[in-house]
Amino acid sequence: MGVYTTGIWEEKSDEISFADFRFSITHHYLVQEASDKDGKEELVEDALPLSMQDLLCMNNDFPPRAHCLVRWYGLREFLVIAPAANNDAVLSESKCNLLLSSISIALGNTGCQVPLFVQIHHKWRRMYVGECQGPGVRTDFEMVHLRKVPNQYTHLSGLLDIFKSKIGCPLTPLPPVSIAIRLTYVLQDWQQYFWPQQPPDIDALIGGEVGGLEFGKLPFGACEDPISELHLATTWPHLTEGIIVDNDVYSDLDPIQAPQWSVRVRKADNPQCLLGDFLTEFFKLCRRKESTDEILGRSTFEEDGKEVADITHALSKLTEPAPVPIHKLSVTNMVHSAKKKIRKHRGVDDSPLNSEVLNTIMLFLFPDAADKLTDGSEARPSTSRNNPPPENEEYNIYSQFKSAPSDSLTYKLALCLCMINFYHGGVKGVAHLWQEFVVEMRRRWEKNDLIPGLANGPPDLRCCLLHQKLQMLNCCIERKKARDEGKKAYTSDRSPSGSSGDTGKAVDRSGGDYQKETEKERGEVGKSWESWSDSEEEFFECLSDTEELKGNGQENGKKGGTKEGSKESANLKPEGRLHPHGKLTLLHPGEPLYIPVTQEPAPMTEDLLEEQSEVLAKLGTSAEGAHLRARMQSACLLSDMESFKAANPGCCLEDFVRWYSPRDYIEEEVVDEEGNRVLKGELSARMKIPSNMWVEAWETAKPVPARRQRRLFDDTREAEKVLHYLAIQKPADLARHLLPCVIHASVLKVKEEEMLEDTASVKKIIKQIISHSSKVLRFPNPEDKKLEEIIAQIMSAEAIIARARSLKAKFGIEKCDQEEEKEDLERFVNCLLEQPEVSVIGAGRGPAGSIIHKLFVNAQRMTESSDEVATMTSLDEELKRSGSSDERRLNFGAVADFPPPAGRELILRITVPRPAPYSKPLPQRMYSVITKEDFRLAGAFSADTTFF
Repeated sequence: MGVYTTGIWEEKSDEISFADFRFSITHHYLVQEASDKDGKEELVEDALPLSMQDLLCMNNDFPPRAHCLVRWYGLREFLVIAPAANNDAVLSESKCNLLLSSISIALGNTGCQVPLFVQIHHKWRRMYVGECQGPGVRTDFEMVHLRKVPNQYTHLSGLLDIFKSKIGCPLTPLPPVSIAIRLTYVLQDWQQYFWPQQPPDIDALIGGEVGGLEFGKLPFGACEDPISELHLATTWPHLTEGIIVDNDVYSDLDPIQAPQWSVRVRKADNPQCLLGDFLTEFFKLCRRKESTDEILGRSTFEEDGKEVADITHALSKLTEPAPVPIHKLSVTNMVHSAKKKIRKHRGVDDSPLNSEVLNTIMLFLFPDAADKLTDGSEARPSTSRNNPPPENEEYNIYSQFKSAPSDSLTYKLALCLCMINFYHGGVKGVAHLWQEFVVEMRRRWEKNDLIPGLANGPPDLRCCLLHQKLQMLNCCIERKKARDEGKKAYTSDRSPSGSSGDTGKAVDRSGGDYQKETEKERGEVGKSWESWSDSEEEFFECLSDTEELKGNGQENGKKGGTKEGSKESANLKPEGRLHPHGKLTLLHPGEPLYIPVTQEPAPMTEDLLEEQSEVLAKLGTSAEGAHLRARMQSACLLSDMESFKAANPGCCLEDFVRWYSPRDYIEEEVVDEEGNRVLKGELSARMKIPSNMWVEAWETAKPVPARRQRRLFDDTREAEKVLHYLAIQKPADLARHLLPCVIHASVLKVKEEEMLEDTASVKKIIKQIISHSSKVLRFPNPEDKKLEEIIAQIMSAEAIIARARSLKAKFGIEKCDQEEEKEDLERFVNCLLEQPEVSVIGAGRGPAGSIIHKLFVNAQRMTESSDEVATMTSLDEELKRSGSSDERRLNFGAVADFPPPAGRELILRITVPRPAPYSKPLPQRMYSVITKEDFRLAGAFSADTTFF
């Protein structure tokens, strides 16, 4: 390839007005290297302009991607004047002549040696006339454009005649004309190569078989052949007149004998690709306005004229906002009972999802439903995922995309909804599955069944909000479950020594079972709050009279004096101890300091954190507002103080600070009265500030163990809020929440497929997608336009991989036995994808060339034969049987290996004196292109303006 293909082309435009007509003038030029510019200065004074030298240059013929004037005239720099408006055109001959004469004068006056063209006629015709002037020389650029090709000009001999007559050189004999010929053949018929992409088998999935489609896996690949045509250009770059014969009777131009072959592929415009279609259809959900009720009908979970009498309605009515249709949210039956109600109202056949598909999806989402443990509890498959391997970058993409881990329930749900939307009923199917999902969430909450596929711990703020909500619900289920178990243990052993027994256990198992013990104690926190179906101990949280009296006694003791208070509090029985601290003892009684069982702080999702920060911000900066803000934020501190007091009777604030915030207790060596060095400690300066929050909280704190305190985290209320949030989500809201997960899954799918193909351009696109998505998806409610750009990038990567697979199938790379030849073919296919045109090494005799030849021969046999099966014998045998092209023509008669060329391009060059025999010899050039419906001649004829 010449510099015209590998170099960089630039252009600059401006607008001019001439004779009350607006024109745009554009300067096209190839960016020159510094060495070229230096060389220009050393040129001889009367040397030809560079453009005239380019007319004869053979290194840059037929550039694959360049301006049409570059291809027709071989120029590296030129100016084009064209009407500024697209619908304007210079049509009349007088206007053309006026423009040309004006240009000629301008070039003469300025001494400009850059060719200047004017576009005439309608723009689609690409008709240009122009001129170039140098010292004593001038080149006229002329053009002929016809719809039908005159018969005498369809071959080389006729074109040579017109070229010589146009030159009109008086010399006899004429020097031989230099010829470059390119014939282009188009292969469109790929019938012998079926497109390898098989459509997914929907029925196989329902039958239990795993076909091309599987829930949890996105499909991939083009549904149609992404390569529509293959263009083979056979080139004879250096011929001389008289060497070959090409006329209306006979031609020596056999493509097999051409010294140069180059290939380009025409890609199908926007081929239909499965992954792209999935993404596009799912994204369309984001624009839907309907709610789930409007899509499925309002009586989905109602029975005719009556509702299910269930105690849970009382809880729903108390905890949910009034306008919400409560009966739809509170469903206590199992999923199958909900399905019965659905079927009763809209009929089995009317359900968007049939039961087989629905069961398959629900088992995929909730695998624990199929395999319960023998004791009735469920395995937590997510536990092992708390610490994913740090080197696994793919796993951690979710934090960049704000989606969800690739093995989480949210991620699986996104993929299932995506598939349902595409294959099983669109938005109705999505609404149906989501309704069933919400029913299952409600059932799990009421039955204390943990949700599988979610990591332990509080909501992960790196994930999407829906994932955080599900994690929050799991936290609620976990707390409720632990509380219920704690209540059973408490009621089974309610003797006076029960508390101390528990304490002993806590101390004994303080090592490895620390977390278990914490959760157990935490589970005892609000045993009375377990469920509204309890009638006995609904309000057990309120303190009993004796506990109130104890608390008041301690308060009075504090007010009466430190010693008296210490005595009273020391008489209290210690409760809620986890284990001894080990190093610290209480300052006044001198007993060991015990670490109490405390309540864990309430887990929060990002929307709750935002609400909380807004409330705190609204309190303002006044002293009262700051005090109130501190009180609101110290609920956890007060709870811990009460637990500490209960576990350490007779303790003081200093004891608590030494354990809770050691930096706020300052110890220093002092000398006592006897002269001994002793450690003396005191609270830090901030703890001594009047009306200090810590002091106030300590004074109001009562010795109440964590299990009898008001819950910091009201799991019942929070669970109902989450279930309400899930139930009111529209399909559009759902799609918005889960789109990052679907994009995340799509990127992983593209990466997985790219690893099989190893395409450099796709690697680059994947990096761009990840970078772009990280910026766009990080913020809530990203713009639709930016999301569409990400989806377009993913579709582009999918199309490139599909094209690579199509070409590899056509060139039979997988069937190639020789490793070296296989590598050459793979390199050739990759170049076809990356470059506009690729040279075939060895032309028709190389590995790639022989395959291309076979493709054309097969296509010809398929086209010419009436009985395809009879004539489709082994192509290799045919090629072995017939050696030369002449033999093949004889064997097959009228059936040639190649179809008639779709395009014929010729470049004729000569250097002769013109217009007189004594004129300076100057370059003359004519380019011709002939296609089925187009004939163009572009001539550049130079003349001596000094000796004529």
